[in-house]
Amino acid sequence: MKITDLSVKRPVFAIVINVLLFTFGIVAFSMLPLREFPDIDTPVVSVSTEYTGASAEIIETKITQVLEDRVSGVEGVKTITSNSRVGRSYISIEFDLDRDIDAATNDVRDRISRALRSLPEQADPPQVFKANDDESVIVWFVLQSETMTTLELTDYANRYIVDRFAVVDGVARVRVGGGRTYAMKILLNRAAMAARNVTVQDIESTLRSENVELPAGRVESIDRDFSIRVQRSYLTAQDFSRMVITRTKDNSLVRLGDIGQVNVAAQDDENMFRGNGKNMVGLGIVKQSKANTLEVVKSARKEMIAVRGSLPMGTTITNSYDSSVFIQGSIDEVYNTLIIAMLMVVLVIFLFLSLPTVYTVNLKINL
Repeated sequence: MKITDLSVKRPVFAIVINVLLFTFGIVAFSMLPLREFPDIDTPVVSVSTEYTGASAEIIETKITQVLEDRVSGVEGVKTITSNSRVGRSYISIEFDLDRDIDAATNDVRDRISRALRSLPEQADPPQVFKANDDESVIVWFVLQSETMTTLELTDYANRYIVDRFAVVDGVARVRVGGGRTYAMKILLNRAAMAARNVTVQDIESTLRSENVELPAGRVESIDRDFSIRVQRSYLTAQDFSRMVITRTKDNSLVRLGDIGQVNVAAQDDENMFRGNGKNMVGLGIVKQSKANTLEVVKSARKEMIAVRGSLPMGTTITNSYDSSVFIQGSIDEVYNTLIIAMLMVVLVIFLFLSLPTVYTVNLKINL
């Protein structure tokens, strides 16, 4: 009653209050973040460890079991799921819902750091990260070419395209999918190694000690100062082929080219990204946590059109996956529902206000 009395006695004040509420509502609505799923991080922590060349059995016994024993005593652990495959160990730790995800990640990282000495020396340090919905890709662009191989296309994307998408407003990082990177590959000959009494450990230790680039200090004079560095001697496949591995009993040199074949090739030949029968390289856009998905995708599309004009002959970039389509469709459905609801409310109010008047007029005529 107080609100109605105030509105009747002070209509100007009531109108001003309604206008302010309407204005605040429009401003708050325009500032709402748009995303496909709620901003909720599940209490899941993952541990990933790579050990190149190791079999699944070695990964299981030397890495996965060791890390599982360490993290099993962390407070609030609900389930632990592990996966051991060739060259990689993956452990997923799920915590109770009331467990703070940041504190749980720190506890797991502390337990993992204590187990580093128990892991093989050749294995990479374990990577601990928490499950985050903001790390998902919101839009994929695919790059394909008729004149470049997948290796060349990946190198071109990393050099000229990734940085252009990375500076778009709201973009956190750009993920390259299905690409192949250059690597110096050495195909060893077992018979040649056995004949020269050379092991894989000898080759690995030589590569680690010889293929380095170290600073050599500074040279200071009265007029000038110079920074000195020791340049690497091994840059091409021919340079690596001439690398001396060891000496035989007769003091002859055993070079890497004598016991194996060295060439530049793709680091991974097992994975391939194809679409419509053609090799492709995907560029995935990961947005910032508080960014608007629709605005980020719109800006990324504009940048894609700008990139398309500077691509080499025979190279194209197209849109493959777009999560903003579902979000925009959901927003359109919300608007349609609001409009229908407003029309129904107005119709119901009109009918309920007009029916008593019609009934009264008919009643007077009958009397």
